[in-house]
Amino acid sequence: MSQRLLACFLVGSVISVCSLTEARAQNSNYQKLSNGVLVSVQKTSVLKPKVVKLEVINDKIIHVIASPQNELPTQKSLMAITQPAATANWSVVQSGDVITVKTAELNALVSATTGVVSFTDKNGKQILNEVAEGGKTFTPATYTGEATYQLRQAFESGADEAYYGLGQHQEDLMNYKNRHVDLYQYNTKVAIPFVVSNKNYGILWDNYSLTAVGDTRNFQPLSALKLYDDKGNVGWLTATYGSKSNAGSTKSIVRAESEIDYSFLKDQHKFPQGYNLADGLVQWTGSIESSYTGLHQFQVKYAGYMKIWVDGKLLADKWRQAWNPGSSLADVQMVKGKKYSIKIEWLPDGTESYLAVNWLSPVPEAEKNTFAFASEAGDAIDYYFISGKNADEVISGYRTITGKANILPKWAMGFWQSRERYKTQDEILNTVKEFRSRKIPIDGIVLDWSYWKQDDWGSHEFDASRFSNPAEMISTLHDKYHTRFMISVWPKFYEGVANYNYMNENGWLYKRNIADQRRDWIGKGYTSTFYDALNPDARKGFWNLLNKNLYSKGVDGWWMDAAEPDVHSNLDIPARQSVMTPTAIGSGVKYFNAFPFGNAMGIYEGQREVNPNDRVIILTRSAHAGQQRFSTIVWSGDIASRWEDFKTQIPAGINFSLSGIPYWSMDAGGFSVERRYEHAQGADLDEWRELNTRWYQFAAFVPVFRVHGQFPFREIYNIAPENHAAYKSMMYYNKLRYRLMPYIYSLAGQAYHNDYTIMRGLVMDFAADPAVNNIADEYMFGPSLLINPVYNYHAINRSVYLPKGSGWYNFYTGAYSNGGQTLTADAPYERIPVYVKEGSIIPFGPELQYTSEKPAEQLTLYVYTGSNGKFNLYEDEGSNYNYEKGAFSTISFKYNEQNRTLSIGERKGSFNGMLAKRTFKIVWMNKNKAKAFDLNQKADKTVTYEGKPILITQ
Repeated sequence: MSQRLLACFLVGSVISVCSLTEARAQNSNYQKLSNGVLVSVQKTSVLKPKVVKLEVINDKIIHVIASPQNELPTQKSLMAITQPAATANWSVVQSGDVITVKTAELNALVSATTGVVSFTDKNGKQILNEVAEGGKTFTPATYTGEATYQLRQAFESGADEAYYGLGQHQEDLMNYKNRHVDLYQYNTKVAIPFVVSNKNYGILWDNYSLTAVGDTRNFQPLSALKLYDDKGNVGWLTATYGSKSNAGSTKSIVRAESEIDYSFLKDQHKFPQGYNLADGLVQWTGSIESSYTGLHQFQVKYAGYMKIWVDGKLLADKWRQAWNPGSSLADVQMVKGKKYSIKIEWLPDGTESYLAVNWLSPVPEAEKNTFAFASEAGDAIDYYFISGKNADEVISGYRTITGKANILPKWAMGFWQSRERYKTQDEILNTVKEFRSRKIPIDGIVLDWSYWKQDDWGSHEFDASRFSNPAEMISTLHDKYHTRFMISVWPKFYEGVANYNYMNENGWLYKRNIADQRRDWIGKGYTSTFYDALNPDARKGFWNLLNKNLYSKGVDGWWMDAAEPDVHSNLDIPARQSVMTPTAIGSGVKYFNAFPFGNAMGIYEGQREVNPNDRVIILTRSAHAGQQRFSTIVWSGDIASRWEDFKTQIPAGINFSLSGIPYWSMDAGGFSVERRYEHAQGADLDEWRELNTRWYQFAAFVPVFRVHGQFPFREIYNIAPENHAAYKSMMYYNKLRYRLMPYIYSLAGQAYHNDYTIMRGLVMDFAADPAVNNIADEYMFGPSLLINPVYNYHAINRSVYLPKGSGWYNFYTGAYSNGGQTLTADAPYERIPVYVKEGSIIPFGPELQYTSEKPAEQLTLYVYTGSNGKFNLYEDEGSNYNYEKGAFSTISFKYNEQNRTLSIGERKGSFNGMLAKRTFKIVWMNKNKAKAFDLNQKADKTVTYEGKPILITQ
């Protein structure tokens, strides 16, 4: 393409500068459609597109589909809702080989010669370009007899660009620039193919297969490096398989190894014959050398205890239960040709265990300014380009494409208690009774797995010997204790149970796991399989079973565990694909990541059909794009009760929220527990209590506040006695959560009505401050509260960056600090640093034991002066879907700094049970006079509000 024509391509709107001799006849390369254009590409090959479609969704969203065939595929998208006819005014012009679709906000340009697409704003300023040469590729592939393509689309990326979203990952990363991210569903990992750039655009990749994003090069085995053993021999490391109970024994097995790959069940045979893994202590020693200078990344999959040292520096110190491997990244700066000592130490901690160490070289210079998607299977490159003025507008665009995020029932905003597991009906009732007697606020209790008889998984029947009358139990929880009940429901059926036979007779089950006769880990082990959640009839059949056996008893919410699907743990990906093939709509390769979507869809649609009034609530371990429209909460899986796992939850939750689904949670305290904590005494007990306290403090400021985990029991009175600092702190933050309910529920209302995001990466509100781009351990909870979790043992302070562009108040003391600075914030055992953005208006409600205990007849408004501010109080009926029909109210609060006035606006809207009259207590927070937070202090002003505007002067 000539430089002159390239200028036309990038600018698009300036048609007059392009020579008529370079232009072809109008309409010769494209067809104008009702919603966009279909362009025929002239220079085609097996790897390039033949047709490209630009579809106008609205002024800020363009849908791009590129096919290597002459026609576009007809398979309907799962993630995208049916779009109404585009109301945006748009036009199309051709200049030379460049066809430009123009909306009021965007220009989308495509070359009829190459099929390369580019996007500019309405004034022609570049936003995003596809890579021109080799950026779009299609590689023919076949899976289980189904012809398809391996797909890759690369985009140009600015040197100062940062990327967020992509679901939930556990490598402690915030910014995915020049990082390799694998999108696949796995316990602790959630695949959502939506990325948000700090340049205020997003890309939604409409694909459901295994996908690599960012730097799409694959990690390599250690053998790709130059290796030396501990004697200097070239080509391998020294591997020593010893015994932890007899360390230093001469009976150790020593052998040369150039790869460390015990990744999956299939790799267990690689251990030395006769080696006792349960008592194992394995070390790899030697040196490594690279042919590259720069940042080298080591990817570690681990179970048991694992440490890595490079050049004597400890890079990783991890633990995970043997059955549930974790993942980690270790970055090492290396110089070409220089040797670095390496030592890897592993205590497997189980009869089966997993460890793999792989490596990725520095990003090549030619690829540092690119960002790509590469999917294993698909019929076309299919993505949405979404632009906006900020990240909120981009996420709103994502929800325009994939659907609104429902408002959860109000009780879901309160506290949930859970453990692995309550084994009897009495344990459930006695736990809630103890909460009420101690006056610990609680709204929900969760019953985890194995409430059925041991050999009856999939029956959805309670074991009568332990749960004598489940319906009565749930009724007691509702009527006596005002507590909601959620139950764990797996999409799993034991071979031979009645429900298995019903599903099997209808052809709704995956059959490979049955054919292979794999047994699970319960008792003697039982063969089982999952249902096909992508089959609409199977979804209805599954819901009908739940409705008959569980929902009819009064269940309030659904815990959809193992929704990856985890048909059998620790299978490699090809084996996992095989056990979910075929699906009703395609191969398990093509729809590898889609199961949690279909699983949630069936429950949501089934319950709404049976009971249109009560809000659906689904807690799931995995999700895909669009799942927010099924009342989905995602939790971060079976993480470990370790400080480093606690720390990784912060960016995991922030990035998940930036992926467009607003409700995220985690097992506060961690799920998997080291043996040293099980009956802890002394220092171990002290650490256990502090870990749970710090985690609880963090959990009080995420969208859904819940505690769960293995033994020791997780109720706060089982963690520490009433007079202990741990108990007092957890009680403080639980009660604070409930006092903040008007604020929190208003955020939930905004998430539906205005596509708001509750847990907010700093880039969302402070994009003009480049210092926030990589901050992974701070976030905003709503528009006002800056949350800074404390994730180091014995810490009594932590470094906090206060973003530029605002002043900040210490939440507890009221002391004021300027933004744009890093300070060392106090963090005593019982408190974490929380700061309030200047200009905030925060409504606090009455003290509650559960969210529906009493109406908020009196609200205390804390007004943090220093700049203009606003907040909209949102209220509705709290438990039904009448808000979809307009049954809700809003009250606007606006503070004007110049006039020093607070205006309370006219109430808009109404709903059944709405308070006609209430009291507002005003507390002014001023930067020149610190005032400690105290909801019992006398208000500066008290007014009665009956729905009419009020103006209050400070």
